[in-house]
Amino acid sequence: MKFKKIVLPFVAGALALSLAACNDEDKATKEETPKQETASKDAKQETPKAPSKEELAEMQAKLDEQQVDKSKIVAIVNDEELKGDQYNQALMSIQGQMQQMGQDPTSKEASEQIKTQTLDTLVNQTLIRQKADEAKLTATEEEINKEYTTYEEQVGGEEAMAKALEAQKMDKETLKEQIADSIVFGKYQDKVAPAKEVTDEEIQAYYDQAVAQAEGTEQKLPPLEEASEEIKGILEQQQQQELFAAHVEKLKADAKIELKI
Repeated sequence: MKFKKIVLPFVAGALALSLAACNDEDKATKEETPKQETASKDAKQETPKAPSKEELAEMQAKLDEQQVDKSKIVAIVNDEELKGDQYNQALMSIQGQMQQMGQDPTSKEASEQIKTQTLDTLVNQTLIRQKADEAKLTATEEEINKEYTTYEEQVGGEEAMAKALEAQKMDKETLKEQIADSIVFGKYQDKVAPAKEVTDEEIQAYYDQAVAQAEGTEQKLPPLEEASEEIKGILEQQQQQELFAAHVEKLKADAKIELKI
């Protein structure tokens, strides 16, 4: 089995986030224990009833109601105005993630939660980009194209990518711009929050916890010697994310932020 990794926070771009989430779900599915798979096979496989066109249209109308006018100023971050088109892209990503987790993004409670989360995400991304610009960090065309090709392969090829872009109301160039942002964000994270050295004791503790969780199941873990490098990478990523999250909170505390919606 493989140990599940944590997704990096603050990824720019609605489709980029959606594809990353889908990829993680695929990995998680493959990582299910044999016991779970056996139980699934023994039980009668009932395919959920697909929603009708009318139900889909009604759901989409409710999702669209959460959007704002493209030209509306939704926030001002250090004198930079953020517009509705930026908000709507982040909004669609968060709506999609909730749906993937089986949650209803159209309820009143979820609507308020999504609004708060969307604004927070947008502000965070803007603060990071502003600082990355100050540091003169950029993404090369080669890096962007490589990342785009990876997304295209994950979603199932060129035709599937075109459909995914259409569903997200996005074009190829817009996605590439957001991929560039994501690459720059990653470089900025490495610059301001480099991962700390992971100790053998931390690797052992993580492995012991995984063994305890697998106890009583048919799930088999590889020996520690085989898994140590992968565990080390996961722990480094976790530490870096914690450091980076703290860094972003400091950026917010020092910034001039005005929410308009």
